[in-house]
Amino acid sequence: MARPKVTIIGAGMTGSTTAHWLAAMELADLVLVDIKEGLPQGKGLDLLEAMPIIGSDVHIVGTNDYEETAGSDVVIITAGLPRKPGMSRDDLLKANAGIVRSVAEQAIKHSPNAIFLVLTNPLDVMTYLTWKVTGLPHTKVIGQAGILDSARMRAFVAMELGVSVENVHCYVLGGHGDSMVPLTRHSNVAGVPLYKILPPDRLEAIVQRTRKGGGEIVSLLKTGSAFYAPAAALAQMTEAILKDKHLIVPASAYLTGEYGVSDIYFGVPVQLGRSGVEKIIEYDLNDEEMAALKQSAEHVKANIAKLEL
Repeated sequence: MARPKVTIIGAGMTGSTTAHWLAAMELADLVLVDIKEGLPQGKGLDLLEAMPIIGSDVHIVGTNDYEETAGSDVVIITAGLPRKPGMSRDDLLKANAGIVRSVAEQAIKHSPNAIFLVLTNPLDVMTYLTWKVTGLPHTKVIGQAGILDSARMRAFVAMELGVSVENVHCYVLGGHGDSMVPLTRHSNVAGVPLYKILPPDRLEAIVQRTRKGGGEIVSLLKTGSAFYAPAAALAQMTEAILKDKHLIVPASAYLTGEYGVSDIYFGVPVQLGRSGVEKIIEYDLNDEEMAALKQSAEHVKANIAKLEL
């Protein structure tokens, strides 16, 4: 049986690290695409030569040509400009919209049945743009942000309490940016809600560090943004789709009235399987959480309007 095929557009740090995680999982044959000549070919070949060492039989190719992406099951878009210190994700909107529009147009021609996963910032807006450009059902275009934001929160909670990350379950909803909504009532350690374990000031510090998690890394690196954790999150989503796992994760999905929000891509808990988003899970939110979510949604809406679609 032929292995599934995954195309990763953008062979920078995030794209190539996503390929690395996926190759190690032996899930699919991989195509790494980039506009820079030699970059995807070199990284693809280097990764291919690592396969005998880790015992993975996947095929990996790097290319500047979309012909080689034909028939992909999943297309992952990481192409775009990263943040520089002091920049918000929104500052990238105009520049990255041009890049995402171009790559989505080319990818959909060769893989009309693919599921598209989008990572490029500002995330929710770029996912909405990809959906519009590809003309796919909205269930087949999904943005990666919630897994990353939730993983950051989980890491901070595990460090604070000295417990295994596997015992920590955190849920971050809303737009991928400073208005994201970490749900402290629903997040827990082995079933015990965070607010019952952590003092309010420590919990608030973790919430704020989660919101600023990406910026913290940008300011440390100075010449790029996070790539290990975002790439791991993309690999988890790809696995859930290709293995038809029906895995519930936070992701940016198109809303049609869920949480009282419509016609935007927005971070919510989704069930992922072979057809993409199978369903959206609605948590029971209190007034304060709902107000924060609505505020986040307005921010995303305003940025989508800037696309002038």
